[in-house]
Amino acid sequence: MASSTSIAHLFSVIILLPVIVLRGSSISAAETGRKKTYIVHMNHHEKPSSYATHHDWYAATLQFLPAAATESADGAGLGLGSPLLYTYTEAYHGFAASLSPGQAESLRRRSDSVLGVYEEPVYSLHTTRTPEFLGISSDLGLWDPHNAQGQNPAPQAAADVIIGVLDTGVWPESRSFDDSGMGAVPDTWRGECVAGSDFSPELCNRKLIGARYYSKGYRMATGGSFLRKSEPESPRDQHGHGTHTASTAAGSLVANASLLGYASGTARGMATHARVASYKVCWSTGCFGSDILAAMDQAIADKVDVLSMSLGSGSAQYHRDMIAVGAFAAMERGILVSCSAGNSGPSRASVANVAPWIMTVGAGTLDRDFPAYVALGDESQFTGVSLYSGPGMGSKLVGLVYSTGATGRGNLCLPRSLDASLVRGKVVLCDRGINGRVEKGAVVRDAGGIGMILANLAANGEEVVADSHLLPTVAVGWKMGDAIRKYATSLPNPTAMLSFGGTVLNIRPSPVVAAFSSRGPNMVTPQILKPDVIGPGVNILAGWSEALGPTGLEKDARKTQFNIMSGTSMSCPHISGVAALLKAAHPSWSPSAIKSALMTTAYTLDNTQSPLRDAADGTFSTPWAHGSGHVDPQRALFPGLVYDISSDDYIAFLCSLDYTLEHIKAIAKRPDVNCSRRLSDPGDLNYPSFSILFRDNKVVKYTREVTNVGPAVSTYEVAVTGPPMVEVTVKPKKLVFTKAGEKLRYRVTFASKGTNRRKRSDFGSIVWSDGQNQVRSPIAYAWTQL
Repeated sequence: MASSTSIAHLFSVIILLPVIVLRGSSISAAETGRKKTYIVHMNHHEKPSSYATHHDWYAATLQFLPAAATESADGAGLGLGSPLLYTYTEAYHGFAASLSPGQAESLRRRSDSVLGVYEEPVYSLHTTRTPEFLGISSDLGLWDPHNAQGQNPAPQAAADVIIGVLDTGVWPESRSFDDSGMGAVPDTWRGECVAGSDFSPELCNRKLIGARYYSKGYRMATGGSFLRKSEPESPRDQHGHGTHTASTAAGSLVANASLLGYASGTARGMATHARVASYKVCWSTGCFGSDILAAMDQAIADKVDVLSMSLGSGSAQYHRDMIAVGAFAAMERGILVSCSAGNSGPSRASVANVAPWIMTVGAGTLDRDFPAYVALGDESQFTGVSLYSGPGMGSKLVGLVYSTGATGRGNLCLPRSLDASLVRGKVVLCDRGINGRVEKGAVVRDAGGIGMILANLAANGEEVVADSHLLPTVAVGWKMGDAIRKYATSLPNPTAMLSFGGTVLNIRPSPVVAAFSSRGPNMVTPQILKPDVIGPGVNILAGWSEALGPTGLEKDARKTQFNIMSGTSMSCPHISGVAALLKAAHPSWSPSAIKSALMTTAYTLDNTQSPLRDAADGTFSTPWAHGSGHVDPQRALFPGLVYDISSDDYIAFLCSLDYTLEHIKAIAKRPDVNCSRRLSDPGDLNYPSFSILFRDNKVVKYTREVTNVGPAVSTYEVAVTGPPMVEVTVKPKKLVFTKAGEKLRYRVTFASKGTNRRKRSDFGSIVWSDGQNQVRSPIAYAWTQL
């Protein structure tokens, strides 16, 4: 997603600090420094019997720390009292506390029960037509009554599935959370709706069954000032992002929905009968690790079935990634965790949330667009996009300005950079970059301009994102932008006219991988291919908070119940909702089985029957951009075979990495973890895709095991595609199943015959087919030193 001033459009790559391993002399209070939030990993099973609870033990541990020099500025001054902020028992073993660096050092070396001390990471958000585009044409349309396999659960099955959404909260009055026709809340539910200054628990219902908020980490990071008047401590969504993602995953059907007339129709989530539980962990300055862990801890205890998290960090070793650690605990409880891949594309190796037990989701386009047009005085015309919905400019050409302005930065339309005497009554050409797209329009409007052309630079390429601008605006790609720039600077009196085409369907080709969608390879574990799949993430209509306008700007006084947004934040809840439907259809499937079904049935051809393209440069996409392909819910319902992975398999995977046993215990949270079983190579994990790394080795061998979830008697034969410089041998070439649930193994040998030194990567696939089902695994190859 491109830049914007709204929190929903933020994505930053952060580096998590290493474990503080301390030795040496005692620490004076003067050396302790200002307090920060630290997450402390404890040996959970060493709690002395004299303490009734782990919370009591942790609180007592903190009592013996030296006082901090800044004590008066912390603690009670924040209204938090004890330095102990959260106790974790489900997602993590340990606690979060407000400590000075010196206190953190003292804590680390005072007890063998303290396994690690981490400075709190800060995460950022990765910020209608899609049911039809995905083949979910009616309520619970995945269940075809004419399906020969006869596996058609009643609609109530999805109502037993609970999707937990960690985000900016929820706007409970949204029609997307209407509970009409829904039955009683599942007996398994252990959560609740908590009160806030602007949120009554009575606002929850049989659709929105839970709403909580977590702010202690945020309060510590902001020095206790916490909240602007417009952002009280409450589950209520003041930013819109959380309402948008929750309604995308499981919103009820809402007729006559639109964004100010755009994308009009019936809005609905992927799993319209599923329940929603909202956990607010993101505030105006970001999403803090201690709050996220607390919410994951509670969501697991609340008994959610799917966790949807459109937020994340950059690459970090798994034991230092709070989301990865919490997701491991969720996976062990049978909860599928779906996370956004990030909006740092098309940069190589930018993908986030890469732990193999997480479903990592990239973004693609829909077959829907919002065209807008630029006509110049030389009779040339250009097509861009826009969601502008106010009064038009008429049908006359007006002056066009492309100016450096008084500050020399007028081409970027930064605040106070435009000369009002030059732009008043004219269309202003603005280069994309630095400040938000919609903010540029506000700058133009405030300077007296009546329209804007927003032109990409080379770094933005040809992908354009539609926005609900405050004045008539058309966004165009790099090449069109250069042509308009040339015209605007070559004539003494250039002119332009803007017009708008509304909503257009059946765009070809689609889907296309979004340029902003983060890319592989996976830099934490190169042998695991990430992202896993892509889903709809461009120009997505879903519910919105009525606390702010569709642009997110304070000066945007418009109010709308729905908004159109783009980002992997939007693609993630699509997959979360589809996973909920699969969970309803196959309640006994593990998270890895559901994930496998979504991956091996994903498609890699667009609606013109050509390979998926990449919006970044128009070339064919690769698995580093689209993973296994674009999700196909209908096929995922009956995948034929699945690659199942147990928690013990993941531990064997972790043992194959360069991790200490302490690191592995931090993730697995088991006192008896050992590495008596380890994989020979991380890529030997029973993953539904392959990532082959040729270093000094010319041969890589992996084993996979598939489980028959289709007809009891079936025979699958293998087909391999790929580059000529790699010889791939699969043994056996045929898998014969005689019963449902049967597991069979196959061995793959990848032999490099050399590589073109100008091309250090390539791609292929392995497909098992029984004539009806095609179980496809993408292969990514990388050469480093051959």
